[in-house]
Amino acid sequence: MELRHLRYFIAAAETENVSRAALKLHVSQPALSRQIRDLEDELGFLLLKRSAKSVRLTEAGRAFLTEARAVLQRAEGAVRAARAIATSGGELHVGYAPSPTARILPAALRGFQTELPNVRVRLHDLSTEEMLAGLREGTLQIAFVVRLTPAMLRGLRFEELARDSICLAVAPKHPLANRRTVTLAEAAREPIITYSRKDYPEAHQMLDAMFAGIKGKPRIAEEHDSVSSLIAAVESGAGVAVAPQSLTCTAGPRLKLIPLSPAPEPLIIGAAWLKNGLSTAAERFLQCAKKAGLSA
Repeated sequence: MELRHLRYFIAAAETENVSRAALKLHVSQPALSRQIRDLEDELGFLLLKRSAKSVRLTEAGRAFLTEARAVLQRAEGAVRAARAIATSGGELHVGYAPSPTARILPAALRGFQTELPNVRVRLHDLSTEEMLAGLREGTLQIAFVVRLTPAMLRGLRFEELARDSICLAVAPKHPLANRRTVTLAEAAREPIITYSRKDYPEAHQMLDAMFAGIKGKPRIAEEHDSVSSLIAAVESGAGVAVAPQSLTCTAGPRLKLIPLSPAPEPLIIGAAWLKNGLSTAAERFLQCAKKAGLSA
């Protein structure tokens, strides 16, 4: 069913005459009649009673007419809202975590800028807590984060976009760098470099869950507040990091990422926003991010 089916049906119902409806819509009478029959075939019941000179609504057709008008009005309203943004511009404030979103965000930005070139996207590299605060305070319209606990998501919606496997990040000359896999027990014996507990509590929760069954608990050697400083610390040989595979997009050849065995639960990356809904621009950005997530 397409919007033109609804337009043709509404015109025929309102004029009670197929010829006048066709003239009004600037289409041929046979084409209009065929589209309405296709609509009835899809629905499985008649919408119009036909006579030689006129058409009349059936009971089912009368009910369907009300809903068809509402659908068209909503569609036209969506087009007007999108056109207003596209022509007048504006800004969209997006929070993101650089490393986990490295495979999604560039493609989402390209797709969005093609659709709404006059809307300026302002990216904000923030900690998880800062992004959640930004959403609740209205300074961010949407944020791309790692899946959070239900308590952290209070008042927010979250939609999964992609999954990222968890690896061990080491310096290229580290003794483990040429291994095809590393066990969790071996990883636990290395000094661990991670993000600060204050700004990234989910990183520590992930480590606790991963090493829960290991006798020797890992030692946190350093905590960092950014992905760039974490990469530099691992590259220098100060320790290793448990990180998503997508870290390669940021680190490049500076680090080697080795699969862990047994494989931990993957990292779930998604979008978060206020429960009261998204603006038209933010909704379009979310749709572009979904497409990017499918191809990541």
